[in-house]
Amino acid sequence: MKKILASTMMLATFALAGCTSTGTTNNGTGTAIGTANEIGMNVFRAAIDNQCRSQIEKQNAWRVASVAMTEAQQESVKTNVCGCVSEQAPQQVTIVELGNAAIDSQYRTQLVAQVVAKSLQSCYTSFVQ
Repeated sequence: MKKILASTMMLATFALAGCTSTGTTNNGTGTAIGTANEIGMNVFRAAIDNQCRSQIEKQNAWRVASVAMTEAQQESVKTNVCGCVSEQAPQQVTIVELGNAAIDSQYRTQLVAQVVAKSLQSCYTSFVQ
């Protein structure tokens, strides 16, 4: 029942996004899908950023490095690293995975954790060196 309700809400969101979109397409369908995709990706990026910040603080390397930093420097590093992770996120997921994440919160949590795990270390290393 929850999945049906969630699916209905997603369809309503797509429909409303189409109503608020402006573009050059004749029928507006492409613009509505693009807008809905962009909204979904923004929500996904926010979830990635939150998970990234949480994961950074759990890493031993961060604990050691952050001792020598001010709070402003720590926040700057977190912002840069998690911005990198968030930018890499769209290249690591498919539209199907995003759709599943929009409907199923457990799947969304797993997907976000996987994406962060894949790119956190490379981004962290590039900014801390």
